Amino acid sequence: MIGEHEYRLTATWTGDRGTGTSGYRDYDRSVTIEVDGKPSLLASADRPFRGDPARWNPEDMLLAALSECHLLSYLHACVTVGVVVVGYRDTATAVMREDGRGGGAFVEAVLHPEVVIAEEGMREAAEAAHAQANAWCFIANSVNFPVRHEATITVVGA
Repeated sequence: MIGEHEYRLTATWTGDRGTGTSGYRDYDRSVTIEVDGKPSLLASADRPFRGDPARWNPEDMLLAALSECHLLSYLHACVTVGVVVVGYRDTATAVMREDGRGGGAFVEAVLHPEVVIAEEGMREAAEAAHAQANAWCFIANSVNFPVRHEATITVVGA
């Protein structure tokens, strides 16, 4: 049987301590990863770096790893260029295609970050930071399929 499977998740950064990414030590790397119908997974950056269907599966976790890696790399990229991020949510999607021989592979992942920044003047740098985040993301650089970004950026209160 040959098929195509789509996976979706939402990763929400919950680490704003009230000043966004105003400084490298001023925000938590806390993230909540959610997949419809499954318990939430509380995640964060790493301290230095046989099948239970009720738990997260490798396909979900691969997409979660791509989404969270981009999120964390993006926050760091924004700090380095002076962009204050006060909100970040990604509704990532991926497609895995079966090969008809019992295997298959992911063919694409698309991240849909919805970023909220502190000021309009930060928009251009906030948009450019996605390319830097992609270059820094270990997970995106480790997979053999395209990882695209379709980001939206808004200003707090706008």
